Amino acid sequence: MAPAPALTPAEPEAAGIEPASAPMAEASLFAEFADNPSPVAIPDTPSSAAVALPADWDNLRAEVAACQRCRLCETRTQTVFARGNPQARWLFVGEAPGEQEDLQGLPFVGPAGKLLDNMLAALGLDREQDVYIANVLKCRPPRNRNPQGDEILACQPYLRQQIAWQQPAVIVALGRFAAQTLLDTEASIGSLRSKVHEYAGVPLVVSYHPAYLLRTLPDKAKAWQDLLFAREVMRRQG
Repeated sequence: MAPAPALTPAEPEAAGIEPASAPMAEASLFAEFADNPSPVAIPDTPSSAAVALPADWDNLRAEVAACQRCRLCETRTQTVFARGNPQARWLFVGEAPGEQEDLQGLPFVGPAGKLLDNMLAALGLDREQDVYIANVLKCRPPRNRNPQGDEILACQPYLRQQIAWQQPAVIVALGRFAAQTLLDTEASIGSLRSKVHEYAGVPLVVSYHPAYLLRTLPDKAKAWQDLLFAREVMRRQG
C-alpha cells in the first residue's frame, strides 16, 4: 500500500468537515505519566526476537495475561489487553495502563478515558463498536512512571499481532511513547502531528495522550483538530 499523500491541518475543513466543539471533560490535575523529555530507547538485543503468538484472540489474551517477559509482571494487578471491536476500522493506541486500568483490566477507564470517550462521541464514534483501543504496554508501570525501553520491547509482539489481526483502516497514536514505538522514531509529538505516517501499510495519525490534555488545556483544541484530520484520512481510505 502506497503512503497516502500528505494532508495539511486545514484540509478537513476544505473537505466539508465542520470543526464542531467537542463536549470535552472538565479539566483536572490528573497526571497519568510523569513528564520525561528523553526519547524512548528500544535496545537491539537478542530478546527482540519475535514471540510465537497463538492463533486466535482468546489465546492471545490468555498469553498476555500470563506474560512474564518483563519486570512489570511482578507489580501489576492484572494485564490490560484491549477494549472495543477488534474488527473496527479505527485503532487507538495509548501508552500504558494507569491505576484504574490496572484495577479494571480495561484501557482508558479513568479521567483520561472519559475525555477520550467525549472526543470519540463528538466524532460520532461508539467506543465499543466503532473503535478498538489498545496500549503499547499491557501492564501498569509502578506509580505510573514512563514506560522503559525493555518493557516496550517485551510487549511489542502482542501489539503487532493485535494490529495484524484487526487490519484497521487508520491508526491514531496517542502520546509520545505510542507514536515513537509505532513509527520507530525519536521525533517529538509536535513534529509528528498533522502528517499522515504509515505503520505496516496502515495510515497513522499522531495526537496527544488524553492524560496530557487534562493538564495542558490549550492543546485540547489541537487534539480535536488531530481527530478531524484522522477522520479525513479515514474518508480517503473509502
